[in-house]
Amino acid sequence: MRARTFLWAAFLALAALQFPQSVYAQAGGREGASGPEPEADRPTAFVTVDGRPLFRVGGVSAYPAEKRAEAIANRIVAIANDPAVSTDSLRAVEVESDQMTNILAGDRSIMVVTDADVRLEGAPRSLLTRTYMMRIAEAVTVYRQDRSPRQLLTNTGYALGATVVLGIVLVLMRRLFRRLDAVAEKRLKSRVEALRIQSFQVVQMETFWKSVRTTFRSVRTVAVLACLVVYAQVVLGFYPWTRPTAQHLLLMLLDPVRNMALGFVAMLPNLAFLAVLFVVMRYVLRLLRLFFSAIEHGTVTFSGFEREWALPTFRMVRVLVVAFALVVGYPYLPGSQSEAFKGVSILLGIMFSLGSSTAIANIIAGYSLTYRRAYRIGDRVMIGDVLGDVAEMRLQVTHLRSLKNEEIVIPNSTIMNTHVINYSSLAAQHGLILHTTVGIGYETPWRQVEAMLIEAAGRTPGLLRNPPPFVLQKALGDFAVTYEINVYTDQPQGGPKLYAALHRSILDVFNEYGVQIMTPAYEGDPEQAKLVPKDKWFELPARPEGKSGDSPSATAAAASETRAGKPGTSGSAERAQ
Repeated sequence: MRARTFLWAAFLALAALQFPQSVYAQAGGREGASGPEPEADRPTAFVTVDGRPLFRVGGVSAYPAEKRAEAIANRIVAIANDPAVSTDSLRAVEVESDQMTNILAGDRSIMVVTDADVRLEGAPRSLLTRTYMMRIAEAVTVYRQDRSPRQLLTNTGYALGATVVLGIVLVLMRRLFRRLDAVAEKRLKSRVEALRIQSFQVVQMETFWKSVRTTFRSVRTVAVLACLVVYAQVVLGFYPWTRPTAQHLLLMLLDPVRNMALGFVAMLPNLAFLAVLFVVMRYVLRLLRLFFSAIEHGTVTFSGFEREWALPTFRMVRVLVVAFALVVGYPYLPGSQSEAFKGVSILLGIMFSLGSSTAIANIIAGYSLTYRRAYRIGDRVMIGDVLGDVAEMRLQVTHLRSLKNEEIVIPNSTIMNTHVINYSSLAAQHGLILHTTVGIGYETPWRQVEAMLIEAAGRTPGLLRNPPPFVLQKALGDFAVTYEINVYTDQPQGGPKLYAALHRSILDVFNEYGVQIMTPAYEGDPEQAKLVPKDKWFELPARPEGKSGDSPSATAAAASETRAGKPGTSGSAERAQ
């Protein structure tokens, strides 16, 4: 009998929901004709018990529909939790003065059916009231049945069975994917290894196999997640406390995907504009790169524009083009008008401005050094106290290779704040001057010392003969005269080796002529003043006045003849003995 009652209740409810609007117009719709607001426009809410919607109710501004539906659901739950209240005690009491019907369970009120509810559903009050009572009775019966110990024990058994089924499915799935992995490795590995064009392997086996395994792992992960979601939905649906979560679990997982898909469809026009802008800017950058590459290789030339400036200038122009593209495309970015996007943009701007001050200073210094032509790749320079060859010039740092083959990285902002000595910039045209000093006693004629230094420079390989070397007397010291020999070279990178060769030549020449490179220590005034007589001013290999054009070799030959023809003449070597 109760089952038949529920069936009739469902039929009446369906009839009430589908009742023609004209019935309400004939029965009591006179108020609706003059009502200020259509009932369809008023907000409504569903009365829900254990995740099952029973019926919908309306509300007013002072008592919204959501609050009213929640209050009715709480009263139904309270009655269902009270075993003393039977579903047969449900009754309807007409309130004639207010034209309302009060639904009671014994003496406890559940809800009041108003004219607003009648207009909302478009059915007579009596039919609507009976339908509400049947739905309430059904909800109470189901509520009590779901919480009965027998039903909970049965549902627990079902949950354990679902758990066992899940475990079996996961084990079978694991074996299946292992089998697929083994089959793929057996069949595909040999084929990919044979995929070659002559000696060039088109697809590397390791890379391809990693891609296949990653695909298998992704499919397996998706399958496992799908099984877990179905399991959770089934198990949570067995218990009334978690049934609402089970009913909305799939929606909670799919709603973000659906929203993203709808958002993507809505943003298709903007994305199309961004795609076109990207393609146009890409081709513009390619044309600019070709243009500046032509300048770098000398195909295109401009007066006053150096070839070394091509790449830095392209980088600056590229930044400007990208900035212009960002300004144009910013309004079309998804979510660019949202407050969150603006807040994140401001935060990133603040972080960039605070954390990149040094980087920006180095970039500006790098461009400044490039356009000032302070040095080039391969130049030998001294930056501060660091000596080396320029190996690489970047926007933020400059790489030097030291004489000991060490890589030294110097920030460009540091270079801007110190002095730079470039040994290579003028060496090719005018030659780089190498110089070294020797201290010779006052008893040796200065003309002889200068001639010996010139001869030592002539014997040193790798030095330029034009311009010729020259000697400067740097100082008249307390015990010696300081002489400086200056020579020219167009090979600044060979400086240390040239200095070593020059020093060896100086030692050889001074040893040949018996002149000591040694500054004597002063202990007291000698008995005889250390003066050079005038007749010894041109001791060999010095050239007499009027024969300054003689070469060092001719002077050396003359010196040999002089020593052979004039045995009485004593040179520096004899005096030294």
